[in-house]
Amino acid sequence: MLGVSRDAGQDEIQRAYRKLARAHHPDINKDPGAEEKFKDVSEAYAILSDPDQRRRYDAFGSDFRRVPEDVDPDMWARSRAGAAAGAGRGGPYATTGGVHPGGFGEDIDLEDLFGGIFGGGRRSGGRWSTWSPAHGADQEAEIEISVEEAYRGTRRTITLDRPEGRQNLDVTVPAGVTDGQRIRLAGQGGSGETAGDLYLVVRIAPHHRYRVEGRDVYTDLPLAPWEAALGTTVGLQTPGGEAKVKVPPGTSSGRRLRLRGRGLPNPRGTPGDLFAEVRIVVPPEPSETERRLFEELASESPFDPRRS
Repeated sequence: MLGVSRDAGQDEIQRAYRKLARAHHPDINKDPGAEEKFKDVSEAYAILSDPDQRRRYDAFGSDFRRVPEDVDPDMWARSRAGAAAGAGRGGPYATTGGVHPGGFGEDIDLEDLFGGIFGGGRRSGGRWSTWSPAHGADQEAEIEISVEEAYRGTRRTITLDRPEGRQNLDVTVPAGVTDGQRIRLAGQGGSGETAGDLYLVVRIAPHHRYRVEGRDVYTDLPLAPWEAALGTTVGLQTPGGEAKVKVPPGTSSGRRLRLRGRGLPNPRGTPGDLFAEVRIVVPPEPSETERRLFEELASESPFDPRRS
């Protein structure tokens, strides 16, 4: 999804994500499929930015959310290879969907290969007498939080509709969670010999002040013309509180001033940055003195913005 190799480092992954996120962001790209592509790219980045999720993805591929935590990756690979070999020979093979009516070839010990993963039934005379899925279905739901909550963490109470009735769960959303990241609630998914997991997909709600890309946060920095021309230091509201921004002399609209580490925190590494995008604002109703000074500046200055 990100177009990077399996052994890509975090810097390469982040660069690829930023490039694709900018290209497909719904605020920029109005193509019908851009928003879905943006979500997919964000999800891929969230997985590969989390060491535990990346380890499991490397081990189990796209099945990594369905495989129980205690499964050995080598056993999983052997079981997949064994099942594929059985299918290729045209013989009957086990599936997790139920009891297969045929016998099993003696050259593949499916009890060894599958038993540790699925906890399948006993084999008798080359046949499975029962087949009970050991792991209930994993389930998924979305939870929406604000940018400020993503920065400092928060708690939510969610309601689950169970066969036995409704159940309320208190969920801790950790500080530094990113859009599209999943929070795993072990054992809260579908029922089975062992219950599946419930994954809460975090969605960061649109904000009137901030735009979030990965862990980086973007915000406007309004400046008066004289502040941009002469340079200044101004206060800027960030998700973590007010920060001071030094504006160099001669700053124009559209310039981005970076505040390192003032984006979303990262519990396992480097936090994101905050980018203040300069927007020069003129007085909507200049006073007589302001108008006179602007006219004086216009007559004295040789600067032509259309030729610079």
